[in-house]
Amino acid sequence: MATVELRFSPLPEHVRTARLVAAAVARRAGVDEAVLDEVRLAVGEACSRAVGLHTGHGLETPVRVALTEDEKAFRIEVGDDAPQAVHGPAYGASPDGDGTDADDEVDMGLAVISGLVDDLEVTADGRGGLVRMSWPTVPAPTGS
Repeated sequence: MATVELRFSPLPEHVRTARLVAAAVARRAGVDEAVLDEVRLAVGEACSRAVGLHTGHGLETPVRVALTEDEKAFRIEVGDDAPQAVHGPAYGASPDGDGTDADDEVDMGLAVISGLVDDLEVTADGRGGLVRMSWPTVPAPTGS
């Protein structure tokens, strides 16, 4: 199982780099070419969400991205350091959701991701939030 780890300052301009790296690693891992745009978009949304959470809470710690490939799946985890209360039970909104634009933006980003990824898990703990996504890989053809 190979893993590529990426950490970047929570600045919007770094999201593009994360998308490009994710697409390159997904291609190498054997993700179907037809799905690569979905990988790029999902990673972009997850990273933009993390950057927004960091910015909104004045956090300067890096956004964390782990890209893992194995024989059957390509997995991406995007981690943030936002307070657990921000992530709440429903798509990242605060439990006492005040309907702020920030809450709506977090909800929208996760809604977009859920439309692109069949296998999606969003969790939060004392460290922050984690968006886990995965796509099946296509086995490399064997020589005849």
